[in-house]
Amino acid sequence: MANALNAVITGGGSGLGRALCLDVAGRGGRVVVADIDEVGAAETARQITSAGGEAHVLRCDVRSPDEVEDLAERARALLGDIDLVANNAGVAVSDQFEDISLDDWRWIVDINLWGVIHGCRAFLPAMKARGHGYVLNVASMAGLLSMPRASPYNTTKAAVVALSETLHGEYRKHGVHVSVLCPTFFRTNIVERGRIASDDARAGATKAMNRSRVQAPEVARAALNGVLSGQLYVLPMRDGRVMWRMQRFSPERFYRWLTGRLSPARLFD
Repeated sequence: MANALNAVITGGGSGLGRALCLDVAGRGGRVVVADIDEVGAAETARQITSAGGEAHVLRCDVRSPDEVEDLAERARALLGDIDLVANNAGVAVSDQFEDISLDDWRWIVDINLWGVIHGCRAFLPAMKARGHGYVLNVASMAGLLSMPRASPYNTTKAAVVALSETLHGEYRKHGVHVSVLCPTFFRTNIVERGRIASDDARAGATKAMNRSRVQAPEVARAALNGVLSGQLYVLPMRDGRVMWRMQRFSPERFYRWLTGRLSPARLFD
């Protein structure tokens, strides 16, 4: 099945979403590239088709349950049964807690959390009925480790982890595998498209992204290997795995250490 996946990838127009689309296509799969950014999605599809693969572009705003349900219907019309959905679309907000507006909270919750909920609701019932399917929910190490000055991002990603853990247990007996991807920093457009208040935070995150030895293609490969093998947690970076072990072993000591390393650039020194 790994060589013949019919897949739907949200946020497929750039970054990890594009890497996931390309990896699925490289395994012989057919892809629906879903994104609110139709230009970026078209470029992803062009790269796939120029390499001999099959890709379709469907515009979708994951904040809308109606649009996500329509995405599922149109994807089935194009490809038939959907084997894999990757709920990947996401954004970032960063600032001191009291300086973050409620509008920014609503924006990130609507995309990072509700977008994943809508995707699961739209695709899981058909997978359950077939007795087969894969759901990849893209969270972050921020869903397992709560960095200061990122309360909305941490909160939404932690909720995606909790949702994925719940669905993994509920649907596994029905032949549906739900995994959650928790990478650390790698190059994406999340800083440019996010609402990051501090120039230092933007510069630090960009530095950490560029320094990472693991980039989007490797993250995508690990994510797909993980979900196809039935893993619950997919942690593709060594630094993330080490810090998660530290946090679980001694949470209070870990967060005292973390509080002294507020800069993303310093966090991964």
